[in-house]
Amino acid sequence: MTPNKATFMRIFHTACAVLGSLVLLWSLAGCMGSVEGPPHSASIPSKSTGTFRPYTINGQTYRPLRSANGYVEQGIASWYGSDFHGKPTANGERYDMHAMTAAHRTLPMNTKLMVTNLRNNKQTTVRINDRGPFVKNRILDLSFAAAKRLGVVGPGTAPVRIKAVGSWPQQVRGRFYIQTGSYREKENALAQYRELRSRGYDHSRIVRANVNGVHVWRVQAGVFPALEVARSHLARLERTIPSCFILAD
Repeated sequence: MTPNKATFMRIFHTACAVLGSLVLLWSLAGCMGSVEGPPHSASIPSKSTGTFRPYTINGQTYRPLRSANGYVEQGIASWYGSDFHGKPTANGERYDMHAMTAAHRTLPMNTKLMVTNLRNNKQTTVRINDRGPFVKNRILDLSFAAAKRLGVVGPGTAPVRIKAVGSWPQQVRGRFYIQTGSYREKENALAQYRELRSRGYDHSRIVRANVNGVHVWRVQAGVFPALEVARSHLARLERTIPSCFILAD
């Protein structure tokens, strides 16, 4: 065999060995590891949790304030409870009568208010997440929990003084999951699913999907009611699963 031909054969055999190794690694990926990464575009909705748009109720137009800095007001507060529990609020959340929230006609969403009952001097802090009240001479609608703390539940209304003392971080609410893996073999997906359950993610799930003609099993930890909650859990999971990412249901 000539030197040139011998050199060619060595290169040929080396290339075949490398190619064979790559094929083997590719086949093992379907059995051992995740086969999908995060999507190219963000899967988190860009929905705003508040609005500054003017709105009209009963023929009257209200223009939400851009800032609550220095805001102080005095008037009558009322409260709303079980009839509205679980229904959407003006900023897209579900009304929770047991949360410390309130409705105001024009203050920015997520304004942090100090409310003082002028009858008994009780005070509490609430977050604005709804619009109202649309009853003459009333300035604030308290949640049941806030009204109870201020002693307003019994009488139904009370004279109050409200003062803006800051703002709460905005939250995007919904149903969020953290995808921790995507596997060609269901058994590997089940193994990770069981691991997530053992770590307290009781509502985790396995979702079957088709990726470029290949069936895969996606493992998703959850479910989380708000984006910020999902982000806090993502930081924990990333310590052991670096490739995980958040998605909205």
